[in-house]
Amino acid sequence: MFYEYLDRHDLTALLVPREAYHPFPGRQAREQWESLSAHKREALLAWGEEARAGYPMLTATQFLAFSRSGSREAYETPYFARRRMMMGAALAECVRDDGSYLDAVIDGIWCICEESTWVISAHNGSDHPGAPAMDKRPLPDVANPYVDLFAAQTAAALADTLYLLEDRLDAVSPLIARRVRAEIERRVIHPFMTHDDFWWMGMIRRDVNNWTPWICSNVIETALLLEGDRIRRGEIVSRALRMLDSYLAVMPADGGCDEGAGYFNMAGAALLDCLESVYLATQGRVSFYEEPHIRAIGEFPLRAHVAGPYFLNFADCDAMPRMDGERIHRFGERTGNAALASLGAWLAAQHDGVKPLDTPQMNRVLLTLFARLPEDAPAPAHAPFEALPDLQVYVWRQGGLLAAIKGGHNGENHNHNDVGSLVVFCDGEPQLVDMGNRTYTAATFGPQRYTLDNTRSKNHSLPLIDGMEQAPGRRFAARNVRADAQGASLDIAGAYPAEAGAVSAVRSLRMTDRGILLTDDIVLAREAPVQWVFMLRERPELSAGEARFGRLCLTFDPSLRAEAEELPVTDARMARSFPGSLWRLTLDAAKQGRHTQNFTITRS
Repeated sequence: MFYEYLDRHDLTALLVPREAYHPFPGRQAREQWESLSAHKREALLAWGEEARAGYPMLTATQFLAFSRSGSREAYETPYFARRRMMMGAALAECVRDDGSYLDAVIDGIWCICEESTWVISAHNGSDHPGAPAMDKRPLPDVANPYVDLFAAQTAAALADTLYLLEDRLDAVSPLIARRVRAEIERRVIHPFMTHDDFWWMGMIRRDVNNWTPWICSNVIETALLLEGDRIRRGEIVSRALRMLDSYLAVMPADGGCDEGAGYFNMAGAALLDCLESVYLATQGRVSFYEEPHIRAIGEFPLRAHVAGPYFLNFADCDAMPRMDGERIHRFGERTGNAALASLGAWLAAQHDGVKPLDTPQMNRVLLTLFARLPEDAPAPAHAPFEALPDLQVYVWRQGGLLAAIKGGHNGENHNHNDVGSLVVFCDGEPQLVDMGNRTYTAATFGPQRYTLDNTRSKNHSLPLIDGMEQAPGRRFAARNVRADAQGASLDIAGAYPAEAGAVSAVRSLRMTDRGILLTDDIVLAREAPVQWVFMLRERPELSAGEARFGRLCLTFDPSLRAEAEELPVTDARMARSFPGSLWRLTLDAAKQGRHTQNFTITRS
């Protein structure tokens, strides 16, 4: 898409001059800053006070913690705190406009410019040629800068700060802005323009993910705001757009994000950032919003939304992710999707603060501050049946019940071994759940990933065949997947290792007048036991052939041996969605060559 467009058009000639690019109000636009609500102004000033208290240290041993113990937080906590504090000070200075917070801004800029690397410890090297292997690179190589998500995001935050305050900084010393530009060029722009071998560029690897639009969106933002050479500015933006073709190539036609709804902020919404920056920088002359693939990607949050704060959370996704409502609303407006725009406005209204929703993306804060969103936006209406056939995720709504099931394979981005897993909500509340995400450590993306409780199929609503769980890898996949408005059928035998002996394992879900009918028909090469797992939000009350939990009742063959295990949620990230405990209900069947079981889920 982008290669084709750029082969036919001169983007450089279409871009407005740097001085005319105003994606959000500069500090000099006093009327707009002063029109912010009293609540927002007070919140921004309070945020600015955090920086005046002093910036945290970043040490070599904090960086080393990732290679030593697997801890990401040891380095990331002060790293992100620095950037948030600098952002808060810059925005507070724009509100006050009297120099009160300027020293705090300067200290933040200087701290960040003095860092040996802008790459976080978990991404150090990251398949970068010339960098040592992971276990040999505990510290950054300052002579060999890499560009990861947060190096690019840091560059954009600094560019935004200069956009707002460069004249004030110059009054103290022109060396401040000069230093910022030099560091951004050395650490981000020069490597971006001279390397073809960073994996996320899609030139040496095709299996790209959200890194591509996330990094490109920040590079585009930085170039549009800072690059003074008209030709080079156009070249940087054009190079970034061409990389996005690699991202579109791995995105399914249905727009589904296998990283989960929580990653839309920095996947589909980062793609929007790229498109919107170019749209604004060309005064609407370059627009890709009519492209069906782009529109489908933008619609994913609407399809994945359950109700209230809840979203489908297959893969590494929180059940209550912090979604960027302003970006979703803007996507809906640009693509003429009123329901998507309504969802975005509703989500934005739920976020009462001014700070970033997740990582410190400064332009997102500014865009949200000045967004004109509808007041009292209603929660969006949803279709009774949603199909994402490429992602193989299907959703049904009937009588206050929502059921969703996924097929796919076990080699997806941020994968859990969960082919055939289902979740059920009743009146917008989670009942049959996916554990979702947990705090990242070295194990999250290393060889120990599938020792983590939230990634294993034994902790999803799935059968265990002869005690065996599903296996990781793309070849472990669903077969013969069919779905319509009444239900779905898929064979999940291929998701298990050959040793399990599953000839077929057809899982069928049907929506009925009474509720949900789930049927498993498992044919084995030998007689073996099967254990069914149901992951519950609330403690079940068990009786013969019945489990009552929350607002639902699960009925099953009384011959199955039922047990319930409490799983206290001790991980801080998971506890944001599921405080307290989850419950693992197991139903055991004795050895047979074929297991056919019906499970019904109805209101209690």
